[in-house]
Amino acid sequence: MTDAKKIALVTGANKGIGLEIARQLAEAGVTVMLGARNLRRGQDAADHLAEAGLAVEAIEIDLNDDATIASAAEKIAAGYGRLDILVNNAGIVDAEDGPPSVATRAAVRRLMETNFLGTLAVTQAMLPLLRQSQAGRIVNVSTTLGSLTINGDATSPYYEARLIGYNSSKAALNMLTVQLAAELRDTPIVVNAVAPGYVKTDLTGGNGFMTPAEGARLPVEYALLGADAVSGRFVEPHGSVPW
Repeated sequence: MTDAKKIALVTGANKGIGLEIARQLAEAGVTVMLGARNLRRGQDAADHLAEAGLAVEAIEIDLNDDATIASAAEKIAAGYGRLDILVNNAGIVDAEDGPPSVATRAAVRRLMETNFLGTLAVTQAMLPLLRQSQAGRIVNVSTTLGSLTINGDATSPYYEARLIGYNSSKAALNMLTVQLAAELRDTPIVVNAVAPGYVKTDLTGGNGFMTPAEGARLPVEYALLGADAVSGRFVEPHGSVPW
């Protein structure tokens, strides 16, 4: 099967920001694979979007399960032969996370395994497909909390948000962004880290200043960057974020 439209994979797409990223990409004419670790929930989300006439498909992908990652890559290769957009959106928080003095090492390990190592595994699996695109786009959904500069700035409103596991996992994701952008600088693949803002989702416990639809706008913008796209950036809705 071939498709002239752009092909996208969004991880963690069955709810929250991921679902809205998938919706907005599909509304822009992209064929979207909704990645979900629970295929039934992914299928329910895909069915809901399909009812609106959007080109979406559920695909099982668990960042902590290499077999599902490999299988997802195989299915995309068999169905489309390439991938134009990868949005690494899936991520977790952990109740046992906290300041360095009290966070459990088990929680930090879980956060690093999913938010960084899981994302690295997905990216490595999808790179051969992205290399088949005329203009591949990788969007790593990060957070301002992943900025070392801001974590060390006593005047920042984020200064007291000391979550050693979560913040470190996103700082590591930012390192992936920097290094991958440099590695792929002579290719058509563009890699950027996007902090969508403080969004009301399950991950934030329903707290935040933005709806998932509003939070999805910047990741979608960077997923659809044109030929003049700049790679290796870290951005939030108000502009660039210091690494």
